Amino acid sequence: MDSRTYNPRTVEEVFRDFKGRRAALIKALTTDVEDFYNQCDPEKENLCLYGFPSEQWEVNLPAEEVPPELPEPVLGINFARDGMQEKDWLSLVAVHSDAWLLAIAFYFGARFGFDKADRKRLFNMINELPTIFEVVTGAAKKQVKEKSSVSNHSGSKSKSSSKAQRAPDSQSRQSKPSQPKEEDEELDEQDDDEHGETLCGACGEHYGTDEFWICCDICEKWFHGKCVKITPARAEHIKQYKCPSCSNKRARP
Repeated sequence: MDSRTYNPRTVEEVFRDFKGRRAALIKALTTDVEDFYNQCDPEKENLCLYGFPSEQWEVNLPAEEVPPELPEPVLGINFARDGMQEKDWLSLVAVHSDAWLLAIAFYFGARFGFDKADRKRLFNMINELPTIFEVVTGAAKKQVKEKSSVSNHSGSKSKSSSKAQRAPDSQSRQSKPSQPKEEDEELDEQDDDEHGETLCGACGEHYGTDEFWICCDICEKWFHGKCVKITPARAEHIKQYKCPSCSNKRARP
């Protein structure tokens, strides 16, 4: 597993470190949620959820050294697992994970002498990404929907009903009747604005026109094919796609 003594020294390196750790934590709380749940046994000692720059996550005991080399994530996430609804527990872990990521990023900033401009630039870069809490709870998707205008409603409906496509706006554009040129261009621009804000339910990154996406038929969240390990060829043979989170939703013992 990754060394915890890795020390990024520039704003760009710290942000890259932040993104790697963030992707790992989102993976634990979404696509790998069943494995994460099982590892957080309440009968074990205080456990922490770690995310590493390589986008790998780990549930483990806290560092033994005091003070630790890096800020530590919240202790005892396993103790609350069976005392609350699973979605509430995951949301709680997500909030604490967001706080830990910021602590790590600004620890590096303080250690390597970031000035006011560097700290502001780092925060702005971080703030462009949805928080882990927003991704896990679906709040990021709701924010995107709120920004969509009423005129885009038909495009959104077409998008959610289609199962998988290379670009989420391609089918809706093909299904439009012929319109006057100016009106058609205006609607195309609106579609680009809407789909440009679409976020992957696994990694939280924005939609890209050159990437394959697939929509869950249960929660209607969109995912990069690579994040859920679905290829375009495989998607053609899936009658009803369920994302990892929806597939893992069952009664816990």
